[in-house]
Amino acid sequence: MAKSKNNNTNKLSYISVPSQIINSLSSSSLQSLLLSPKKSSRSKNRYLSWFTNYRSPKFWVLFLFLFGFLGMLKLGFNLDPLIPYSPYPCTTTQLQTLVSNGYLKSHMAIASNGENSHQVEVFNSVSHSQPLISNGNLKSEVDVEEAEKSEFWKQPDGLGYRPCLALSNEYKKASVGIVKDKTKYLIVVVSGGMNQQRNQIVDAVVIARILGAALVVPILQVNVIWGDESEFSDIFDLEHFKKVLANDVRIVSSLPSTHIMTRPVEEKRTPLHASPNWIRSRYLKRIKREGVLLLRGLDSRLSKDLPSDLQKLRCKVAFHALRFAPPILGIGNKLAERMSSKGPYLALHLRMEKDVWVRTGCLPGLSPEYDEIVNNERIQRPELLTGRSNMTYHERKLAGLCPLNALEVTRLLKALGAPKNARIYWAGGNPFGGKEALLPLTGEFPHFYNKEDLALPGELEPFSNRASVMAAIDYIVSENSDVFMPSHGGNMGHAIQGYRAYAGHKKYITPDKRHMLPYFLNSSLPEAEFNRIIKELHKDSLGQPDLRTSRAGKDVTKYPVPECMCNDSRTHSYL
Repeated sequence: MAKSKNNNTNKLSYISVPSQIINSLSSSSLQSLLLSPKKSSRSKNRYLSWFTNYRSPKFWVLFLFLFGFLGMLKLGFNLDPLIPYSPYPCTTTQLQTLVSNGYLKSHMAIASNGENSHQVEVFNSVSHSQPLISNGNLKSEVDVEEAEKSEFWKQPDGLGYRPCLALSNEYKKASVGIVKDKTKYLIVVVSGGMNQQRNQIVDAVVIARILGAALVVPILQVNVIWGDESEFSDIFDLEHFKKVLANDVRIVSSLPSTHIMTRPVEEKRTPLHASPNWIRSRYLKRIKREGVLLLRGLDSRLSKDLPSDLQKLRCKVAFHALRFAPPILGIGNKLAERMSSKGPYLALHLRMEKDVWVRTGCLPGLSPEYDEIVNNERIQRPELLTGRSNMTYHERKLAGLCPLNALEVTRLLKALGAPKNARIYWAGGNPFGGKEALLPLTGEFPHFYNKEDLALPGELEPFSNRASVMAAIDYIVSENSDVFMPSHGGNMGHAIQGYRAYAGHKKYITPDKRHMLPYFLNSSLPEAEFNRIIKELHKDSLGQPDLRTSRAGKDVTKYPVPECMCNDSRTHSYL
């Protein structure tokens, strides 16, 4: 046994020790580390002596080991718990910051066909964005804060005006007999685009009220240009329409059996701006005798100067009864939420389609080739020109009768203080000239989206080839914007102007084309002076209440003050 014991004492044991520790130890301590110590008979006191004798080399080795081990644990658990695992760890934090601050399109954050395709889509969107890193720091958060504080997003003073649709007692008494009458029925056929049809539906309800007749759900005429065969219930919420107007006009889905075989009296020659008295004198006896009256082409046929109760009825139809169908409302609100989730946004209604340039007698200004195409089509189809055919293009331009092109819209927005990082939703059809026509805008404002950009794959597919539905989606996203501006007048611009006024006078920029264009043509004008002039020209064209005393010819669905809005104790009275 003694021999075996001696053999064990002659064997050497080796351990791996970092060089830093070896250098810090004395030669005696190093020798004691390399040679295995003899076993002590007092084994129960061996471990106690290591800790009590702080001068022991074994104590310092154990101490350094524990210190290093605890340091590694701290490093491992000091990770940010909000950062998820990513196959691209070096870019996770940066991408998350970019997404949270709106520099990626909202639909980029949704995986498509698997993880790899999602990553490629996100990285592509980053590579096409403007530079986001300056001096080593992300500047997206600063940009968003600056945009929100920008004077551009400041809303006009609405002077406390709120909806006020209190009807007279005389109107309410007459309503009892009108909604119960089952002898007179009015059928209307509305034409044009979606917003033009909206205007005619408003007038159809008022005409039915004037005649004391029930209104058959309006028929939407198939437009040759639009090619949309949608029915009323495809665009609007029919049950809501009936419910809101239940105390004003009886709405029926079809003629009753007592009138189904009646041949309606058709009237095609209603004059422009017909008064209620003219309508009664012309149609009342005929509808009482025949039971059914059919009207077509109601665009601008009803006078804008109506008695107070009928003006309120127009507002009630336009701002309350004509709600879009749930599927359209759903997708429209989704796109609006995606735009607003990253802060305030501007909606532009761009009128740059080929037919718009042809009909207005104007030129897109992209190149001589494009201008020639428009001129040739206008010569071949002179009936498309909407009016003032004796005016030249330049005369129309200086008179403010032409749509703004992308360059002019860009200069106007910059002069009015739109920040470069402003998020912009553009509504309208495909511009003549394609993406090239939009280059001035996209170059200055890179966060530039339309419904196709915001929608997820397949989201718009149920509405494809339905121009009226697409126009309704544009309408919803535009009416929910913080600022709205049209490049040219039109039914959509007028409808949204009235809606935004009725909603509390949300900012609506009306380009003063006639007065600003001479300054656009003055290339010698310094930019600062140009901006000052443009701001001054538009200081009263930002959506403030229209308080002019002369209301002749004013459409209340565009200017609801004072007929449909008030700022006194009657503000909260609706009916």
